[in-house]
Amino acid sequence: MSAITRSLPSTYSFKPNHIVPLWFYLMLHLSYIPYEAEECSNHHDVSSSLIPSHLDSVSSLKTLSLDGYLIFDDTHYASKDFGNTVNLLPLAVLHPKSVRDIATMINHIYRLGATSDLTVAARGHGHSLRGQALAYQGIVVFMESLTTPKMQIQPGEDPYVDVSGGELWINILHETLKHGLAPKSWTDYLYLTVGGTLSNAGISGQAFRHGPQIHNVYRLEVVTGKGEIVICTKKQNANLFYAVLGGLGQFGIITRARISLETAPSMVRWIRVLYTNFSLFTKDQESLISSHKSFDYIEGFVIINRAGLLNGWRASFNAKDPVQASKFRSEGKTLFCLEMAKYYHPTETEIINQVALLLNPKLSIIIPEYQLTSEILTPVKLVLQETEAQLAGMNYIPSTVFTSDVPYLEFLNRVHNSEVQLQEKGLWNVPHPWLNLLVPKSRIDDFAKEVFGGILTTSVNGPILIYPVNQSKWDNKTSLVTPDEDVFYLIGILSSVTGSGDLEKLVKLNSKVVELCEAKAIAMKQYLPHYSTTDKWRAHFGSKWERFVENKLLYDPLSILAPGQKIFQKPRTSKGCRK
Repeated sequence: MSAITRSLPSTYSFKPNHIVPLWFYLMLHLSYIPYEAEECSNHHDVSSSLIPSHLDSVSSLKTLSLDGYLIFDDTHYASKDFGNTVNLLPLAVLHPKSVRDIATMINHIYRLGATSDLTVAARGHGHSLRGQALAYQGIVVFMESLTTPKMQIQPGEDPYVDVSGGELWINILHETLKHGLAPKSWTDYLYLTVGGTLSNAGISGQAFRHGPQIHNVYRLEVVTGKGEIVICTKKQNANLFYAVLGGLGQFGIITRARISLETAPSMVRWIRVLYTNFSLFTKDQESLISSHKSFDYIEGFVIINRAGLLNGWRASFNAKDPVQASKFRSEGKTLFCLEMAKYYHPTETEIINQVALLLNPKLSIIIPEYQLTSEILTPVKLVLQETEAQLAGMNYIPSTVFTSDVPYLEFLNRVHNSEVQLQEKGLWNVPHPWLNLLVPKSRIDDFAKEVFGGILTTSVNGPILIYPVNQSKWDNKTSLVTPDEDVFYLIGILSSVTGSGDLEKLVKLNSKVVELCEAKAIAMKQYLPHYSTTDKWRAHFGSKWERFVENKLLYDPLSILAPGQKIFQKPRTSKGCRK
């Protein structure tokens, strides 16, 4: 297959070995002007009246030959995202039925040149946080409409799945499990699209072993900012391949991806333990991620003054020592929870419990060996022995071991269960002023002391994640930036607004955390970053900034794509926000 499977005619072209026209540089510098649409955030609804220059745009868009369709009349459903703090009305929403639809749309806008204000944003499941997938008075591409070609699973020695960029990870899980396979690396929440997570990174508790999702991709199909459909791999069009992975949608829309698979387990032994000592907590985490015979999933949480914590856990977890655990209280304390999972293959939950009895010499009950075949007994014994050996060398509070054995699907889809409960209470579609950071190991103690012991002294109405990953599992060729250390921590302050005035309060807390890192010279990097000035974006990308700008000129020279990221701004002929 050729590198360019389809290249639509274009008015402008850019080749890296040619002299770049002066107007390109002028345009690029103009793009550093902060967005005027910023004043439209925080729940201010933008007027649906058309900017005069867009009347011609609507007429020209209606002439396009598409397999799918455009919606102009009611586009409010594409004006917000999961963060629910920004509301920017697009001019139109494209529901593509083919990759050609997306390429045709982008190329049409590219042909209009700098005379058009139109921009394009790809929207997956709408889980961006600060309007990153919005396009004020532009075109939002509803990626979940892109369902063809169908998902294709290839078993064998190096199994993989070919999927649309608009496919949800939960659907991939269901389909691959039918073949006894599954992707290696996940996100905690599975109702996200492939293109969305690959444009950022895709991180969960498997990242210490397999790296993020962008480290587990073989092949991509991308529509660039010129409307070109390009196939790319690590060897074919490699520059674009690495640029779009973690590239925040700046260089192209991922329309198809080939994802690496592995043999799927059927069951998970899910374990949680608690700590009061942060140093012991991080020591155990770092030891586990450096071990080849460790768990398959490792995450951590910070629990600040949470009442009824252990009682809530007992609904789905079994206390190893229920008498002592019932005496443990969490109110008024800052605790640290280490969450681990070990995968195994038996299909019946009872099997592992029976083996646990067999391995415990203190039990007087003798379970006949004939109930278990050696084929089942040996691997399950091994799982339990490895788990017990790991736990024996750790420093958690002895009375706070909670375990549960659940199907693999249930474990991976655990956050969705919480979503359903929150939706029933009307607490899911609320503002989510989340802050995600990557903090170097060398400064994690300083960060914890100041943030968990000072700034965040009360609950933030949401989980606080903290867990380490290995730099060696992250490919530095991608656009993603990480701290320059062998081990760094993901910190996720996942706040939810539950009352009036909470949004402003939580946003201020986030700002204090970021300002603290700057004041203390903690060289963190934002994950799912949000900045509004060129200087801050340049500082964020560091040594990768020049290459990032070069790739923008190469693949999206008119800054058509992903305007909501606020990295580059297309020169506008009219004001962007009207009230």
